[in-house]
Amino acid sequence: MREEKAAYIHIPFCKTICSYCDFCKVFYNENWVKKYLECLKLEIEDNYNGEPLTSIYIGGGTPSSLNPKYLTSLFEIINMLNTQSVKEFTFECNLNDINRELLELLKSNGVNRLSIGIQSFHSEKLKYMGRNHTFLDAQNKINLCRSLGFHNINIDFIYGFSFETPKLLKKDLNQILALEPDHISTYSLIIEEGTILKVRNFERANDEQDANLYEIICKRLKKKKYIHYEISNFAKKGKESLHNLRYWKNLEYYGFGLAASGYLDKIRYTNTKSLTKYLKQEYSGEKELLSPRDIMDNHMMLGLRLTKGISIKEFESTYKIKLENAYPIKPLVKNGDLIIKKGNIFINPDKLYIMNEILLKMI
Repeated sequence: MREEKAAYIHIPFCKTICSYCDFCKVFYNENWVKKYLECLKLEIEDNYNGEPLTSIYIGGGTPSSLNPKYLTSLFEIINMLNTQSVKEFTFECNLNDINRELLELLKSNGVNRLSIGIQSFHSEKLKYMGRNHTFLDAQNKINLCRSLGFHNINIDFIYGFSFETPKLLKKDLNQILALEPDHISTYSLIIEEGTILKVRNFERANDEQDANLYEIICKRLKKKKYIHYEISNFAKKGKESLHNLRYWKNLEYYGFGLAASGYLDKIRYTNTKSLTKYLKQEYSGEKELLSPRDIMDNHMMLGLRLTKGISIKEFESTYKIKLENAYPIKPLVKNGDLIIKKGNIFINPDKLYIMNEILLKMI
């Protein structure tokens, strides 16, 4: 039996462009959508090898910007994949796009997890992000989702604005929690090149502020019984993202669509970011053939994002080398950066915020 994989599918179209977003996206254009889906079908036909998939993730851009006609076309393309083993099928939604027709279409096509980019309810944060919704909007839409059988809902939450005080953060986070999401993905605001915030010279929170806000989030969500299973992700028991766990466990997955990334046969690749090229069926972008050492390093860097860390036995069985011989872990355990417990090695929970500094010491 062929080894199971997962698939990420990128839909780059958006009705509005958020000020902080640096993902590959373009304004919605119906002529482009039609052509894009034709090219997506051809890309999958050319590159998919028929392996059973454990998870599918449709992201963007804004997948929910597609009208029912084109969503139906998208699901017809997805039906080309081997989906019999799919346990988790995630679809990203803009809150404003959610309605009964959309949800019924998603449900009838096997989607069982929604990821909704709410980000915040604070008026000042929403203004800077170029977004416009209220708590009541979100409450009504999420109640509709649940009434139609969606019981695995993620909410994205952004923090780290220069004016964001602990009081402001707690109020904002409490409103997110009032919606009782099954999963919360938290993102510290980053001012990326090419974004509207960068052009406007917007300032984010300094490192000390940011660390304080992160600590508040971790404590608050733990108190509300969310499992902090990855540095930025929190879930109710059993609702951890199966798809994203594949990334963090360094397992293989397909990436289809504009600027989509994948990892197959020791090759990490990213499709072209040029819509013009993609619509000419010139899909290929960057490719990197990983050495055995690269693969091992990625295993460590990704796996240590998980709060459970990495199984030492599994690592040593996979790479045929003692972990302590591959990496200088002894001094990091001694100084409390790393902890070894029950056969796993993981970053000290009190030091998750400086994870990158710890990884630099090790790799």
